[in-house]
Amino acid sequence: MAAFVIAGGGLAAAKAAETLRDEGFDGEIVLVGAEPVRPYERPPLSKGYLLGSDERDSVFVHPADWYAEHQVDLREGVTVTAIDRAAATVTTSGPGGPQTLPYDKLLLATGATPRRLDFPGSGSDEVLYLRTLADSDRLRAAFQPGTRVVIAGAGWIGLETAAAARTADCHVTVLEPEPTPLHAQVGPELGAIFANLHRAHGVEFRFGEYAAEFRPRPGARGGIVITSAGAELTADVMVVGIGAAPNEELAAQAGLEVSGGVVTDEALRTSDPNIFAAGDVARSFNPLLGRRVRVEHWANALNGGPAAAKSMLGQTVVYDPVPYFYSDQYELGMECSGLPEPGSYDQVVYRGDPKTLEFIAFWLFESVVIAGMNVNVWDVTDDIGALIRSHGKVDIGRLVDTDIPLSDI
Repeated sequence: MAAFVIAGGGLAAAKAAETLRDEGFDGEIVLVGAEPVRPYERPPLSKGYLLGSDERDSVFVHPADWYAEHQVDLREGVTVTAIDRAAATVTTSGPGGPQTLPYDKLLLATGATPRRLDFPGSGSDEVLYLRTLADSDRLRAAFQPGTRVVIAGAGWIGLETAAAARTADCHVTVLEPEPTPLHAQVGPELGAIFANLHRAHGVEFRFGEYAAEFRPRPGARGGIVITSAGAELTADVMVVGIGAAPNEELAAQAGLEVSGGVVTDEALRTSDPNIFAAGDVARSFNPLLGRRVRVEHWANALNGGPAAAKSMLGQTVVYDPVPYFYSDQYELGMECSGLPEPGSYDQVVYRGDPKTLEFIAFWLFESVVIAGMNVNVWDVTDDIGALIRSHGKVDIGRLVDTDIPLSDI
């Protein structure tokens, strides 16, 4: 009987196991997750769960009894430490000690790890990160009315954390070396809109600055954050959100091709035909974009896990999604399709008025839509995705005309 091993205990891993069973695979499935809890989804950790509006059980991908009912051997708190490709085995470490597991196919869904700051005091208990359920629990406990929060980084995690902290009536200051929030993610045009949103809710930004030191207060909670400009900011808690690095070491040690992630083809196969990769750790060739990309968002895990599972079963798979992510901050809800990275576009246009926080932004290169973000405008993701997939030049006057349905453009 065939044995499939899934290394990683997140959304991509859980959905891969689910898909294997849905597609009729009746062999052994071993799902090895490093965290001491069953697989869960990460978006609530910086959104509803952190805000206190979602219950803890809502974050889990499957009910607790799903794994046994579907004959999935879930091993919580266990880590894959080595791959022996010649023997087709993996070594694991965990409460029961080292074990060796054989595999016919192996899926790497090992995710990513927050990039850490390294400066005097960065190891203090008051310096927190957000990646795991336990991290979110710590932040929920820390975000109390009047708490002074300093956040390093104005990316998606930084901004969503800032929104949660302000909703909890904390005092919030955000340090960001770039001139706007989300500068590397959506460019300065949309970044300025998010800056204004957060300022309207009482967040202070210090652009062009980063954290250089954290000085704990002896015998007291919190400390002082020293910025690169020499400013001294009182902080009961500091949150670091400066991106994440793919957990590619396991693959690299096994001799698989890695390059800012585990390299795969469009079928999510690595350089070893019996090993696949999905989710945050995978740098996969996307035929739609014509290049390899690593996408650290929920939709990529949700869809990449099942695609990898089908590929493991020998089905023909071409994984070419339009990259998609979403965010909720205060009264703003948004969905973004495509990758509007600085340098990839030459124009940003708006369908609707950005000042009203009800609009669609389009990024274009030579009149071709490469990305679109709908802000408080719903049920348009499919139309935006179709525009991106078309690779065709658009009439910008029609594109921004709210009287013309997007489906007609």
